Amino acid sequence: MSMQPTRQQHHDLYYYMKLNRAVEDTMVKLFRQNKIVGGLYSSLGQEAISVGTAYALERRDWMAPMIRNIGALLVKGVPPRDIFTQHMAKYTSPTRGKDGTSHFGDLENLHIVSPISMLGDLIPVMAGVAIGARYLGQKIVTMTWIGDGGSSTGVFHEGLNFAAVQKAPFVLILENNQWAYSTPVLRQAPIENLADRAKAYGIDSYVVDGNDVVAVYATAKEAVERARAGKGPILIEAKTMRMLGHAQHDPAEYVPKEMRAFWESRDPITLHEELLFSEKLLDAKGKQEIEAKIEALLEKDREFAENSPLPPPELAAEGVYCEGCHKIEPKWERPVAEVMPPKASTKPAWPATGYATGHGAARVAAQFIPAGADASGNGAGPLVRATSKGAALSRGKRKPIKPAASRRPGR
Repeated sequence: MSMQPTRQQHHDLYYYMKLNRAVEDTMVKLFRQNKIVGGLYSSLGQEAISVGTAYALERRDWMAPMIRNIGALLVKGVPPRDIFTQHMAKYTSPTRGKDGTSHFGDLENLHIVSPISMLGDLIPVMAGVAIGARYLGQKIVTMTWIGDGGSSTGVFHEGLNFAAVQKAPFVLILENNQWAYSTPVLRQAPIENLADRAKAYGIDSYVVDGNDVVAVYATAKEAVERARAGKGPILIEAKTMRMLGHAQHDPAEYVPKEMRAFWESRDPITLHEELLFSEKLLDAKGKQEIEAKIEALLEKDREFAENSPLPPPELAAEGVYCEGCHKIEPKWERPVAEVMPPKASTKPAWPATGYATGHGAARVAAQFIPAGADASGNGAGPLVRATSKGAALSRGKRKPIKPAASRRPGR
């Protein structure tokens, strides 16, 4: 199947990026009017990643966005009014005013898992969702995002390794936006591409221009379909730039002016708009219609949010404990007998292969056992271990190892 977007998909990608930016611009005004409760985190310059990756998912797929992935929420079907009321802690918000920012989800309809503040913790969660869905016979893919700084947390590596071993239908988007708060990438990791970390877990990875929404979508679509086909998890590193500070309180004066100017010239919305005009997929009239549609939607949803009430005091005591508030049960899409003895296809034993035959044995012999020696290392010449650069490290001659039968007891 073609991974390149159709004319309508081009328009959709453009619309959602414009909507993403307009929603955040509206919230900046609300924040400055002291109507936003808590912090406000911008995705300015990163819209192509949230929109392009989420657009590659199907409605049945699951995702867990972070604070800079408002574009992914919009693509999944969350209306701007929910985002406004959530940030304003209004009673009409998805959490009825009990939480802020993007800390809300929709497990039943939109299949959105609420963000977790501890960076990286969404990775094992979404790997688990993918594995559980596969067990139930659901042909879904799960997706979450992590920043360059978050990719240095322990749970990033633990979660990705877990997903790799289990071949989970899971796609991880690594947003390399150059800064972990005020720490540049090269002060975090001594490698050029953070996607190379996927090699440690035996999974594939991609590196993509995070400011090219078409490239992001095409790459994510290929990754999603490969994961759905049982090829295991995939890591996508999208290189971009965080154009504002960590949050509204951070002026980001640590960013070099030349660096900021370079990325300003590569604004993802401007780049895609230029493509649409050059390919005659959009004209001035069509652009005006899209902008008018967004303006009308946001005006309506902003007014709704501002006119919504704050939560009543008695709500504070509600919802602390779940007392039959919702029912949790598996949604089987395959016969249960398929995963139960005796019909289960998986045998109750772990196979251990490659240690004595085939390529596994050949690799061991090449790395640790000198030519002419037997499997125990007996033979002429020093024991040699190959290094990663093809050199060799000599460990000196070893004393012959006596067969077990000839050893004296207690020795």
